[in-house]
Amino acid sequence: MKLHLAIDTATSLGSVALGDEKTLVGEFVIGDRRHAAALVPAIEDLLRLGGRRWQDLGGIVLADGPGSFTGLRIGFATVQGLVREHPALDVHRAPSLLATAWSVLGCCNGPVAAVYDALRGEVFAAVYEFGKGQITTLLAPRLTTPEELAESGLRPCLAAGDGAVVHAALMRQWTGRAPLGPPVGAPRASALLALLGVPEATTPVADPASAEPDYGRAAEAQVRWEHQHGQPLPNPPSRSS
Repeated sequence: MKLHLAIDTATSLGSVALGDEKTLVGEFVIGDRRHAAALVPAIEDLLRLGGRRWQDLGGIVLADGPGSFTGLRIGFATVQGLVREHPALDVHRAPSLLATAWSVLGCCNGPVAAVYDALRGEVFAAVYEFGKGQITTLLAPRLTTPEELAESGLRPCLAAGDGAVVHAALMRQWTGRAPLGPPVGAPRASALLALLGVPEATTPVADPASAEPDYGRAAEAQVRWEHQHGQPLPNPPSRSS
């Protein structure tokens, strides 16, 4: 398998990685909310320090939402630009929440909840169970509240992510242990590389030029427009593969 570039910009803490499903060549973590300024330089440095060229890569695996509207937009726009320059690259996508859950897989035995802070008392969350070479989605990625998670009937062994830390008391009550926050309990681009080797964990993107993230909810500008005009926004951003 040829090397892949992995990109995750779904939360305030971004990361890029280079490798394949079994080997990590290198990984950089991007500082708090510096995606726009730091993402492309980080990719260039990663290739340079890894002694690789674009011709050495087979594709890109990109973190999907839900998550930060701005962060996801930057990630997808960056990949669209890279594919225009290097059209031979294939593109896959996977939920960033899945990457976070995968990153903390060895921290407990049982289902893992990945929880991102969505502000306003809400969270983006998903719950996954990992078996031998397969992943079971117990709760698909969604916008919800910590209270609804605790009342879902699911009992994960751990909650990870910045949203889990924001609502630490409720997460502890739900899982029976303290949540795991960044930097360990954060989305990692290296996890996206590992997921390339798990059946159905990633999804091919047929047309990267038109692909949109799964934002999880409408952007603030869309909400204001619809409130002002009393109707849905024509052709709002939507997920497309």
